[in-house]
Amino acid sequence: MSSTTAADTIEVMEHDDTCPRIGGSKLTAEEKREIDREFAYYEDKGSVGLEALRLVQRHRGWISDETLYAISDYLGISPTQLESIATCYQMIFRQPVGQEVLFLCKSSSCWIMGCERLQHHLQQKLQIAPGETTSDGMFTLLETPCLGDCDKAPVMMVGEEMHRHLTEEKLDELILEKKSHNVDQSAD
Repeated sequence: MSSTTAADTIEVMEHDDTCPRIGGSKLTAEEKREIDREFAYYEDKGSVGLEALRLVQRHRGWISDETLYAISDYLGISPTQLESIATCYQMIFRQPVGQEVLFLCKSSSCWIMGCERLQHHLQQKLQIAPGETTSDGMFTLLETPCLGDCDKAPVMMVGEEMHRHLTEEKLDELILEKKSHNVDQSAD
């Protein structure tokens, strides 16, 4: 008769990356081509994870679980590894966002220069709180700790565009411009 102790029976649990995949999203040929171009800059496919997430998000707007699995399959890395990359970076969206994502800087410099007042103005104008999307799906408001443009505070990034020396009037103009731009694009 052999005796075992609790220490003998403890097993290390590993995350099972073979769990069933919902829906079965696939990468498009264009997404694959763009990812393939990135391979020239990295030593192995796994190192392309962040760029692949960024490229696919540009096409789809956000990274769903199904999309994350499709990217991990294509790169040959585990979904867990790719998820750790995706959740580390604020600009990889793991849930749907608006057509325009507003990153309002909340650094000390921006705070001193009035970002709280501007945030309140945005919240009133768009009828959303930070982390929310307008009912028409146009805007998502997110706070960010710093955008690194402190000498031009207060600042906000919209998509990949930086907007500096913000005032309530400049915010109103920007919102109006983005609304009319998106209306023009939907008419095409």
